[in-house]
Amino acid sequence: MRWIDTHCHLDAPEFGATTHNQRALAATNGVAHCVLPAIEVANFEVVRTLAHRNADSYCLGITPMNVPYAAQDALSQLTAAVQRYHDDPRLMAIGEIGLDFFVPDLCKSPWRERQQDFFYAQLRLARAHGLPVVVHSRRSVDQILKAMRQVAGPGGRWRGVVHAFNGSFQQAQAFIKLGMKLGFGGAVTYERAKQLRSLVTGLPLEAIVLETDSPDMPPRWLYKSAEQRATGEQQGINSPAELPRIGAELAALRGISPEALADATTRNALEAFPKLGALLAADALQQTTSNLQETA
Repeated sequence: MRWIDTHCHLDAPEFGATTHNQRALAATNGVAHCVLPAIEVANFEVVRTLAHRNADSYCLGITPMNVPYAAQDALSQLTAAVQRYHDDPRLMAIGEIGLDFFVPDLCKSPWRERQQDFFYAQLRLARAHGLPVVVHSRRSVDQILKAMRQVAGPGGRWRGVVHAFNGSFQQAQAFIKLGMKLGFGGAVTYERAKQLRSLVTGLPLEAIVLETDSPDMPPRWLYKSAEQRATGEQQGINSPAELPRIGAELAALRGISPEALADATTRNALEAFPKLGALLAADALQQTTSNLQETA
């Protein structure tokens, strides 16, 4: 089986010096590729370096949570970086971008308006360079859909992933109609997440991709309650190595084999990120060549 983690933050400080070991463990578990979204200008080069080092891929963007801290020229720096690396085969998309109306302070002026300005600007940047988008849509799905429709124009479509989707079935259908895939991860492993589990079993299989959002969004076997943490138990750190187990649980919910889910979600990831297929083929050829040279 070959799994693709379409959204993980291997550059997060929670991993520290273990980043390489975590990626190697994921590979051992069958995770063939990870997509590393940026969250701010300061980590553009970090995610790019990690992607090249581990034969993964990356995205460039500024998240709504980072908008309050973004410099006045942050969008200009993003534009310059996208222009600089446009021909890099490992640059997959503009992301992580979007709107967040869950965090109370982000719902107030001036941050509500500023994150909307950043989102529209980044959508236009993606359109100008023919790149997919990786979208953060917490409590903001309708506003996200409105923006994407406006920027795409009448009948326009997108490529990319709606990260950690948790909207309604009707909202999911609207994203699918636009051409987007929907990302699911550790949240589907909780029995109490009944609405989400119903959603992920009712959607067309061709609309689903897998993600860990590591180190965040821990699956249930890593989660510790507030009471457990108060007694000294450590919250487990999510990593791409957890993806196959998350995938197996999602497959069981849908009544299909893990192999069938891995195959389908890999195909879906290739559709979401059109450059990914050629990159995987090139990396596989390079690995085969290296293996032959080692055995010669």
